[in-house]
Amino acid sequence: MALADTERAVSNCGDSSSLFSEVIELNVGGQVYVTRHKTLIAVPDSLLWDMFSKKSPKELARDSKGRFFLDRDGFLFRYILDYLRDLNLVLPDYFPEKSRLQREADFFQLRDLAKRLSPRVSKDNSISEEISQSDTEEGAPQCGSSGAMETLRTMSVSGSMRSPSLDSRKSGYITIGYRGSYTIGRDIQTDAKFRRVARITVCGKTSLAKEVFGDTLNESRDPDRPPERYTSRYYLKYNFLEQAFDKLTEVGFHMVACSSTGTCAYTSNDPNEDKIWTSYTEYVFCRE
Repeated sequence: MALADTERAVSNCGDSSSLFSEVIELNVGGQVYVTRHKTLIAVPDSLLWDMFSKKSPKELARDSKGRFFLDRDGFLFRYILDYLRDLNLVLPDYFPEKSRLQREADFFQLRDLAKRLSPRVSKDNSISEEISQSDTEEGAPQCGSSGAMETLRTMSVSGSMRSPSLDSRKSGYITIGYRGSYTIGRDIQTDAKFRRVARITVCGKTSLAKEVFGDTLNESRDPDRPPERYTSRYYLKYNFLEQAFDKLTEVGFHMVACSSTGTCAYTSNDPNEDKIWTSYTEYVFCRE
């Protein structure tokens, strides 16, 4: 027993990475990931390296199912994990959340990744923003920020330089749908409960949806959809229809169609009691 206690004490004083299993389950902001232990400690002195090589499993937070828990953005962590696998950064052609991913890289103390994601600063100290990774080619003509988009648009029309993502920015349709409910009081009452919107869905081409709504778009149900494919599984992180309409108007969309269906139910068997209305509505927006 004394020998066993001595060996246990020595192992606890040494590198605690041997206490972890080869396969690790993580819960990152509600998203579950399964990876190898050596992947998490691939970058020395990073936060994950410190957690899974210097600490014991008992010191780390866990969820109700025993998985190690990290209270960070679960969707963006997939890119953190991809980087740790081979120390290479590969992003989709149209990726509007570089600034948020850079913040995650800073949090996990991945200095090289954060450096790659930092905005490029030109000689006149202006920050250059990339439309997408595939739109900028070596030797492409450079122009000022005020005329960059107009130049690219002219070149695309003339046929000298065409890009699927630029074409999608020109025209297309986005459908906004929502399920809502509201209660109309009895006839003797003048007030009513305000509209309650459960979720606002976004249907259309992936690149268009990301261009319009940016980081307010929740892609967790369809995260790997290519830019030129269509999806009906996105939804917004807020519940205000007017906010969605403002976003669409700001980038040149206008409403072309609308349809709605509704049902009515009573809160009791008495027809004079409150009536609860539920509805599903879709608004079709177009940019020509």
